[in-house]
Amino acid sequence: MKDTTKEQAAIFSALGDPTRLKLLKLLCHQKKPDALCVNALVGLLGVSQPAISQHLRVLRSAGLVNGERRGNHIHYTVDETIRKNYRSLISEVLIAGEQREEDPCRGCDSADRGRGRRKSGRSEGI
Repeated sequence: MKDTTKEQAAIFSALGDPTRLKLLKLLCHQKKPDALCVNALVGLLGVSQPAISQHLRVLRSAGLVNGERRGNHIHYTVDETIRKNYRSLISEVLIAGEQREEDPCRGCDSADRGRGRRKSGRSEGI
């Protein structure tokens, strides 16, 4: 099984800003012919043009949005392939805990649970 942790971290990092999350939500509702340009996004979000451009750059570098040049403007969308790929990457994170069969704290005192300590009182990794 392929380790996708770095890719997942990049996605969550890109989505960690509220403005970028709002941008992605707006763009998810757009189909290719109705893609939005930076100026439209500025009007919808009430954020400056340089800020929108910077946020879109981050989303593009994470592979979350596509840009298509139309004349002097670039129009942005999220295509269905991107949605499917990232939906599965994010789902892997959310269901990972459900797949764990053994208790990682087995052998810990109940007082030490959640602090990464064994019965000896010594912290793991030290």
